[in-house]
Amino acid sequence: MMAIHSLPTQPQAEPYQMITCLSPPHLRPYVLGWAGFHTRAGEPAHPSRMLPLNAATLIIDFTGMVPILTGPRATATFSVHTPWRHGVAVGLTPAGMSALTGTPIREVTGTTAQLEDLLGTRAAELTGRLIAPASWADRFSLLEERLTAWLRPDAGPNDLIMHAWRRLQEPAGPPTIGSLAGELGVSRRYVELGFRRVVGLSPKTVARIARFQRTVDTWRRPSATLYEAVACGYADQPHLTREIRAMAQMTPKQLFAFVQYTDRLSG
Repeated sequence: MMAIHSLPTQPQAEPYQMITCLSPPHLRPYVLGWAGFHTRAGEPAHPSRMLPLNAATLIIDFTGMVPILTGPRATATFSVHTPWRHGVAVGLTPAGMSALTGTPIREVTGTTAQLEDLLGTRAAELTGRLIAPASWADRFSLLEERLTAWLRPDAGPNDLIMHAWRRLQEPAGPPTIGSLAGELGVSRRYVELGFRRVVGLSPKTVARIARFQRTVDTWRRPSATLYEAVACGYADQPHLTREIRAMAQMTPKQLFAFVQYTDRLSG
């Protein structure tokens, strides 16, 4: 599943164009995938609504904005000064964040950092090389080549906590944090402390965000209906409504409309 990082805060005359691609198997423990995005020419520059997310996201905009990295977050936030128009986004797992930048993901949770502060001169190099190709396929191939060369797998966080993090992203993940601890053969407190130390969020919060992103992913299908997302792990329709309001600061109907009004292409 490719999570959606952000959406425009205002309706646009034409759909927001996005092409997504999962990372190849050898990168998947570190990189969720990448997405190309493009706002149609002539659209006004509205701020972006950054959605709840369990990953760090590297964002390079080709229109001259400073490359940044956004950390995991439990509620929607608004990027007043970053109306992204045309560029690429790369999703990093907690292990990928450490392996690429040497910085634990907990240090960027709930914040935004300039990519140069994390990657040094590699940030400008990557930006320049990504602007040059004419096709998304070429850009995605370049990302695969560069990230494969730069990742340092030995810098990743605790394997057990990373396994737990991945389990919580799965549609059929453990129903409770207690059952997750049982799967791992450790105490619930071990899991709680491990998530705080590695991710900077509690496992319960990580599970809520994962359920939210499964909902958004379900709504991306052109044939999706509003309340079929209840099956993503909500107790009932009122539970879905409360969670979407709390996490996205929108009603389910509003978020559904924004997600549907996107040109969805696959890489």
